[in-house]
Amino acid sequence: MPLPARPLPSTVQEALHRGNKIEAIKRLREHDGIGLKEAKDAVEAFERDMPGMVGAHAPGEVPQTGGRIWLAVVAVLAAVVVFLLLR
Repeated sequence: MPLPARPLPSTVQEALHRGNKIEAIKRLREHDGIGLKEAKDAVEAFERDMPGMVGAHAPGEVPQTGGRIWLAVVAVLAAVVVFLLLR
């Protein structure tokens, strides 16, 4: 069962907004004196409860599009092929 998000120290939130989840976990551990798993769970709960957060992905992580872009590209290419064959 996920933990409810609690207010995090500003230094932790700043690290998350920069997209540095590891730094956020480290800062929370230093601030609260808690273990790695507890800090990770708290940071992830905060991320889950904050929609539209800038740093929701790890540095270098590319958000998934769900394949919609590829579907659109294939549809456009198919339309071009049909157009060229029928003209």
